[in-house]
Amino acid sequence: MSQAFALTDTELAHDDGLLNTPHRCALFLDMDGTLLEMAASPETVRVPSGLITLLQSISDGLGGALAILTGRQVIEADRLLEPLKLPASGVHGAQVRRARDGEIETCSPELPAELVAQLVALEGKMPGIRAESKGPGFAMHYRVVPHVQLDLETTLRRLLADYASNVVLSRGRKIFEIVPIGTTKGTSLVSFCGQPEFAGRKPVMIGDDVGDEPAFAAAARLGGTGLRVAGEHFGRDAANLDGPSDVFRLLTRVLQRLQSEAS
Repeated sequence: MSQAFALTDTELAHDDGLLNTPHRCALFLDMDGTLLEMAASPETVRVPSGLITLLQSISDGLGGALAILTGRQVIEADRLLEPLKLPASGVHGAQVRRARDGEIETCSPELPAELVAQLVALEGKMPGIRAESKGPGFAMHYRVVPHVQLDLETTLRRLLADYASNVVLSRGRKIFEIVPIGTTKGTSLVSFCGQPEFAGRKPVMIGDDVGDEPAFAAAARLGGTGLRVAGEHFGRDAANLDGPSDVFRLLTRVLQRLQSEAS
């Protein structure tokens, strides 16, 4: 067992209910760095064998109370988890699908075209960065050129000065994200917990990055908890899980408990 995966079954059961009474929980999952190992680009991530079936089985066992909370667009999450279409929040709350196989709703307007054009143009001015338009949001990846972090952040803050009443700049794992003001993974979690499938359950959020912090806080306010995954944001001493492989193992154990309760 890894050093970071320090909670025993008994401690996890006491702390979040996942391994004691999982049928009373609502589960919220980040994707990159949590379910999926980080990769050089969003397109090159690998979906672990068995993950899609595992998520579908847990969702069934929880009566649908499992949602994906991601910085990706919901349609990108669908592509990775095909054919599964879970309840999901995308672009840090700017998109939402409220039920399995439901329609994707956009909760915030798309970014102004002139701002998007300026952001895309940075790819030619700062070789190695990658611009990713997400409709109501935008991402600037600098994983292959980490030394440009300060210059990139300075440039982005200058470009966003005229849009400060509408968007905010958020840091992530070798990424800067431009997201609408007022939407976070935390607002999404709260919204989901008002829906019939999720209502009355203890929310448990599992994530690894800065963008997951609002969801941890929201889960705690609603009587739930957050499990932190080690990586670039959480060191091993501050994490409950050592990485996506530990998350997979934990979810496998959750499914086993659900099946045991049902038998």
